[in-house]
Amino acid sequence: MGLKLARRLAADMLGRGESSVRFKEGSLAEAQKAITREDVRRLITSGGIYAIPKKRNKSIHGLVLRMKRAGGRRRGRGSRSGSLKARGTVEHKKRVRGQRRVLAALKQSDAIDNEAFKKLYRLVKGGTFPSKVSLLNRIRSEGIKISDEQFEKLRHA
Repeated sequence: MGLKLARRLAADMLGRGESSVRFKEGSLAEAQKAITREDVRRLITSGGIYAIPKKRNKSIHGLVLRMKRAGGRRRGRGSRSGSLKARGTVEHKKRVRGQRRVLAALKQSDAIDNEAFKKLYRLVKGGTFPSKVSLLNRIRSEGIKISDEQFEKLRHA
């Protein structure tokens, strides 16, 4: 298939960037023929494809800090910069994206009109709803008809 595909698959499997993936001279022909993940995995185990080592601080001080942080140390209040909300943004992003998917699905199925969509979208952006269920309950309380089947489908979407 080509080295581009093999490089991309190997980078994904090795957990590294594509620019750090290297091919050994003897295995270039095999790497070009590799079309499945299994082919690339076989080349990685045989050593035909490898990733160059990550660059890290060489000092023992850096090593000690990395080990402490891996063990959950140095996470106290003095080491924190940014508010708790700023540090915990991943959950917020996941929640908001899920709620936006629900709104998009309702709009696409013509359950809500554009005006209601805009209003609810702004409320979602403001963090009004703690979950998708609360958003759906709000939509129902505003008089918009959602069947129980559609409610369950959107709740788990």
